[in-house]
Amino acid sequence: MIDWSIESVTFGNCNCDYNCPCQFELRPTQGNCRGFEVGRIEHGHFDDISLDGLRWALLYAWPGAIFEGNGTMQAIIDERADERQRQALITVLHGGETEEAKTHWWVFHAMSSTVHEPLFKPIDVEIDIESRTARVSIPGVLVSSGQPIISPATGEEHRVRIDIPAGIEFEIAEIGSASAKATGAIELDLNDSYGQFNVIRHSGTGVVHTRV
Repeated sequence: MIDWSIESVTFGNCNCDYNCPCQFELRPTQGNCRGFEVGRIEHGHFDDISLDGLRWALLYAWPGAIFEGNGTMQAIIDERADERQRQALITVLHGGETEEAKTHWWVFHAMSSTVHEPLFKPIDVEIDIESRTARVSIPGVLVSSGQPIISPATGEEHRVRIDIPAGIEFEIAEIGSASAKATGAIELDLNDSYGQFNVIRHSGTGVVHTRV
């Protein structure tokens, strides 16, 4: 396999409640899964191709749980990427050059019967994991925002994290509230649902673990 790795600050939003059951190996809140994730690559390479500073997004939808398949997905690649960088990002976001089932990107692609052609767009994104805030704008495709969960009892911010030591997506993620609207091949209309703020560290052999 081609040697590659990506460390990306990432924000995602899906149609599940704040405690996304999929993270606990349960069926999604509404019985189906729709959402997106977007990232800003802090450090990355694909063979000798630098991916530092590039942005990416994935939109997805499944009629049931992800593991039941028959999903739809589409990658959006930073328009600033040159041709080699574009092909590199398409490859890894589609699960290529990756050991079987070792990253969530591999699983998403394997569980999708429809994979739309990638789009190349400007991706405007701001993500602050610690404060659980985010803002995303991809012209003609997606707008989204994320914020902390507010306790209905106290009116104050509520902080909760999901810790998955052997996960295929992240080791630990901050959870918040998010909303999104997407048009095009995959439509989204999400309001005050599951928001996820985390760092992705992926390679062709899976998640690069930073904790014992």
